[in-house]
Amino acid sequence: MALPVETFFLQQDAQGTLQSQIQQMIAQGILSGRFQRGEKLPSTRKLALHLGVSRITVTIAYTELLANDYLSSRGRSGYYVSENAPSPPNFTPGPDMQDSVDWTRAIGQRFSGGVTPRKPQDWSQYRYPFVYGQADKSLFDHANWRLCALQALGQRDFDSMTNDYYDQDDPQLIEFIARHTLPRRGITAAPEQILITLGAQNALWLTAQVLLTQRRRAALEDPCYHALRDILIQSRCHVTPVRVDRDGLPPEAIPPDTDVIFTTPSHQCPTNATMPMSRRRALLERAREIDAIIVEDDYEFETSFLRAPSPALKSLDTDGRVIYVGSFSKSLFPGLRLGYLVGSEPFIREARALRASVLRHPPGHIQRTASYFLSLGHYDALVRRMGNALHERRAKMEEAIAQNGLQIAGQGAHGGSSFWMRAPEEIDTKILARQLRARGVLIEPGHSFFGGEDQPQNFYRLGYSSIPATRIADGLQALASEISIMSKAGYIPA
Repeated sequence: MALPVETFFLQQDAQGTLQSQIQQMIAQGILSGRFQRGEKLPSTRKLALHLGVSRITVTIAYTELLANDYLSSRGRSGYYVSENAPSPPNFTPGPDMQDSVDWTRAIGQRFSGGVTPRKPQDWSQYRYPFVYGQADKSLFDHANWRLCALQALGQRDFDSMTNDYYDQDDPQLIEFIARHTLPRRGITAAPEQILITLGAQNALWLTAQVLLTQRRRAALEDPCYHALRDILIQSRCHVTPVRVDRDGLPPEAIPPDTDVIFTTPSHQCPTNATMPMSRRRALLERAREIDAIIVEDDYEFETSFLRAPSPALKSLDTDGRVIYVGSFSKSLFPGLRLGYLVGSEPFIREARALRASVLRHPPGHIQRTASYFLSLGHYDALVRRMGNALHERRAKMEEAIAQNGLQIAGQGAHGGSSFWMRAPEEIDTKILARQLRARGVLIEPGHSFFGGEDQPQNFYRLGYSSIPATRIADGLQALASEISIMSKAGYIPA
């Protein structure tokens, strides 16, 4: 790799001859790690012209660095950072690089320190990754996604790739969602009632910002999607956790002063409970009674491989009080960060304006690539392939869970890609997760899904979207073995 000449400059207050300044500039670049071994330096003519010095001055500086083994020469090819050049030392900033700003006073609002845990970046290196929401590269249709990406990058789609939509979206993607995706959930929506987002989490953030203020109250499920709790806390609204039961969110437990209700009726997160139709109607009636808006997160309906999913809550809405959140991240891949909001036009108008002030719109070429992948039938084929694989893995999970005496606390009636588990009361699953890592097993402790001070410590989630079916039995055996060891050792919740 050639180092661009623009990265070379002389300090205005530097001391010494021009030759020594150039030597020092290059040596410091190597010692700081900016210039890597094997990288090519600009030619003496080019650097001299850029710095405004004579070529002989640069040549002499290069010759001195060559003699000191900072540089090497490769015939007529030019000068390179030597393979024997000194390695960058461990660098500790000096007094002139210390931050003198009192950030505890300067920061007006904090967004760090939430409850949302981070999955290990190297999760795929573990032999038994029971992690939720990660893609299995063996199932993804790489070839057709690449072809769709190439098509989206073609001259015919130049405008969709390069235009600034400002606050609009790719009309081709909007049309597919309106005509194909939403009808599968029983939802009818016009283009002006649909907004593309950077995934479901971005959709939930936009919704919270538009609907909630410091004086308003939000009711959310407990346990719930931990990132949603972070979003609501950051919005500074009043938050009321409502403990779910086997059928999901109980409408009668929602406080009468609630302004916005957040729920996952088709596949409760994380318990996997499916809300029956009678309760869905009761929830709509409760929202109508207290004049509240409902935000429906339908995050995993595509993984309903056991039987067809129940109609979306939005499909039962007759007065426009349900806002629907959908996402392609679970069915395609998390890194895509592509979701959508469906709601009444006045709400979508405000969400669109807010999105435009933050990020304008999701990249046009990503929207068009996804549009081709969806409209050409590759998406449906992928969902079927994923459904077959998840069905097999679920059967293996159920068999191994039973054989090892593990306890299921919740599983999806229509399918899904995870089990909500309960360990013995004396087990703290945060400690369990740390112990299991040494055995190549990854699980997700459940404490962060709960709100309040008194969080249960013995729940955990097992995802099976990214672990091969052949490894499930051994992984769950190792999990059961560790639980047994911890129980005998007398672990108590921390």
